[in-house]
Order: sequence, then C-alpha cells, then structure tokens
Amino acid sequence: MKFFRKDPCVENYQLGRVLGQGSFATVKRATDKKDKSVWAVKIIRKKALGPEDQEALEKEVSIMQELSALKHPHIVYLKEVYDSADNFYMVMELCQGGEVFDRIVKKEKYTEVEARDALKQIVEAIRVCHSRGIVHRDLKPENLLYVSPESDEIKLADFGLANILQPNSALATACGTPGYVAPEVIGSAGYNKEVDIWSLGVIAYILLCGFPPFYDENQGKLFKKIQRCQYTFTRPYWDQVSDGAKKMITTMLVVDPAKRATAQGVLDDPWMAADGGAKDAKDAEGARHLDGFRENMARYNARRKFKAGIMSMQIVSFLQNGALHSATLRAKAEKAAEDAAPEAAPKEA
Repeated sequence: MKFFRKDPCVENYQLGRVLGQGSFATVKRATDKKDKSVWAVKIIRKKALGPEDQEALEKEVSIMQELSALKHPHIVYLKEVYDSADNFYMVMELCQGGEVFDRIVKKEKYTEVEARDALKQIVEAIRVCHSRGIVHRDLKPENLLYVSPESDEIKLADFGLANILQPNSALATACGTPGYVAPEVIGSAGYNKEVDIWSLGVIAYILLCGFPPFYDENQGKLFKKIQRCQYTFTRPYWDQVSDGAKKMITTMLVVDPAKRATAQGVLDDPWMAADGGAKDAKDAEGARHLDGFRENMARYNARRKFKAGIMSMQIVSFLQNGALHSATLRAKAEKAAEDAAPEAAPKEA
C-alpha cells in the first residue's frame, strides 16, 4: 500500500467518534474497512491553513514517515496519509490508554521506580529522534500517551512542531509550551536538540513530585525563572526522593546547552540505568510510595486541563472573527489562560 493516497479516506475507513479537536484539525476513531483494525485519523481542514501551517504540516508528515519506518515501540506510528480536495488525512496508531499524567494521578500507590520506568521510555524515544537529527520541540504531558488501559507502554506523539536539524545550523523559531521551553528558546539566539532535554528535565521533575519546577501566573516572570534556572527541590515533597534522581535532573536543567546532558547521557545516568526492582536497602528507597504526589499532581493536572479549555474557547472565538494565523492564536490564548489559571504548585515548607 502506498504511503500517500489520493482517493478519499472514507472509502477505506469508517470514521467514528471524535477523540480530540484543535484549531485546524479533528482527530477521530477510524476502522479499516478491509481488516477491521482500529486507528486514529487526524483530519486537517486545508482551507484553514496558511502558508506557514501548510509548510509545518508537510514537515510533520515527512518526520513521522521517517520515524514510522523504524516502528519504534515508543513513537506513535503513522500508517498512511490521504489528500483530498478539502481535507488532509493522517492515519495513525490509536493510543487508548490516555495521557501519562492522567493515569498516574489515579494510582493509590506511586513510587520513584514507576516514575523512572515511565521516563526511561520517553527518553529512549527522544534519543532515537535526536540520532536522526529530529528535534520534537513540544514535549509535554499531552504528547505522552499509553498504548492501552492495560499496558504500561508509552508512546511519544504529536510532531506538529518538530523540525529537522541541518548541518552547522541552529533553529530559531520560538515555539513550545510555557513551563517546558528551554532558556535558549526564550532568548531566541538559536537552539539545537538540547531543548528537548530541558523539557525532559521538567517532565522528570513533575513525575517525581507532581508539580513543575518553574511556575508563575505571569508569563514574563515564568520565563525569567526559566532563564535563570530558578527552581528548588521543594520540601517536604522532595525529601523522600533519592539523591540520584535529583542529581540526574540537575544535569538536564542546565542553562548552558553545551553543558546539558544528552539523551544517551540521561539513559546512562546511574539513577536511570538502575534496575526497576528494589534489590537492596538503597534501591528500596525508590520503591517507597511518594507521599503528597497524588494531591500535587491532581492540582497540577486540573490547572493544565483548565488552561487547555480556555485556549480552545479563545481559539474558536478568534477563528469566528477571522483571525487565522496560528502564532497569533496561540499567543492570545496562552495569555488568556495564564490570566485565568489557578495556582499549580504547593508552597515550600
């Protein structure tokens, strides 16, 4: 079967319920009419795309096509695409287990070992991307999905902001999600694949305590904290986390990209490379329940979901008023969400 198809997607797939919706696209559950396999189809409305958006879409497909050829266990698989008069369809692997943060917040018992096992899969996916010159540029909870409710296998999704590095050059476009972006992205002085490692450091921090290392309701102040790498291992929540985990995070959250860990370096870190089981007294520390994590994560999850809802409403409003440029929509929606969002992180004891 050819990767690119000109015939309508609906001739080959039975489209079902909506799984998600954005400013330019809708994701639906779909069933292959031939073999009854189930997929997720991202339907992009071509009329809503500006020249920049069209270019970004072509790049996203190209990147996903390259990665899908590897059939990596921790990267969402793109099966094929369809191009019709009105819509562009991307037929992708359906991950039905939900977002990583949504699942772990429901756990009655959650340990450092579980955080490590989840993080290891994400870092491995990024290592493969970086080995092929691909920078994701938008690592965040919404893009980390479990394959199924029964599986602990995690997939990296959404390569809409991803880019391919060119020899002896740096990226310059400011993009990503506030709270997860690296200092060099904010500074707009050019950046490289190290931005993904910073975002992974933020995710690792959240996975171990339930709230982000950098937080401020004012986006300008938030960015200043990021640029200064102004964070702490807040007590008492970090008292129960091993020194090895803290040390690894400090190798990822480094302002100077040249001194920041690589993806392979993170995987080789003593804490990350440790066996998943608690084999001795020292390792048993990692199998201890992280007190306070669930409450912290529930608070943080509520804030980001609230923010996402506000952004969706703002984007719909802007679209109805004819403002179609994606960068403008994101900036205005982010500002509205920041103004309305509740507090995310607990105070230091």
